Amino acid sequence: MTKFFIFIPNLLTLIRIALVYPILKNIYEGNFELSILFFAIASITDGLDGFIARQMNWQTKLGTLLDPVADKILLSGSIFIFWVNQLIPFYIFIVFFSRDVLILIGASIKMTIIESETPKPNLLGKLTTTAQIIYIIVVFLKVIFELDFYMIFFDVFVLLITIISLIVYANEWIRDLIIYNNE
Repeated sequence: MTKFFIFIPNLLTLIRIALVYPILKNIYEGNFELSILFFAIASITDGLDGFIARQMNWQTKLGTLLDPVADKILLSGSIFIFWVNQLIPFYIFIVFFSRDVLILIGASIKMTIIESETPKPNLLGKLTTTAQIIYIIVVFLKVIFELDFYMIFFDVFVLLITIISLIVYANEWIRDLIIYNNE
């Protein structure tokens, strides 16, 4: 009977993707209160879809592809619009966006050459996503409450986690490709 509800995690992921446009539109227009509400809902769906899929054994091939893409669209889009509105420095946008693009390219190459399944996220990747979500929420709160503080230490912390995460993923792909090539 529960297999009839296997679509729920993917539905939550699709909701997250559908929320991207209103989030970005409202950030761009300066409606930060509404945008943070949508962003919070999207962030909750991010954790909830995976939890439900694992707990109920409702994991699907579509979900393993869709979930990381939804994350990348949400986070990269939010960071991009924050940068366009001059709310974050350019280097934050470049590092966040570059990591996401390189991860998508690296995963695509690995999946094509090795003909493997969708790569599983590692603990550092999940930590990076969480840190980036928290970073975006802090930017929202800083703007909404007109808080005046420098974020340089938080910027550096999130950038380091993001860069280290990319290096770990790249090392895994290279290792897997070398093993595949030697077979």
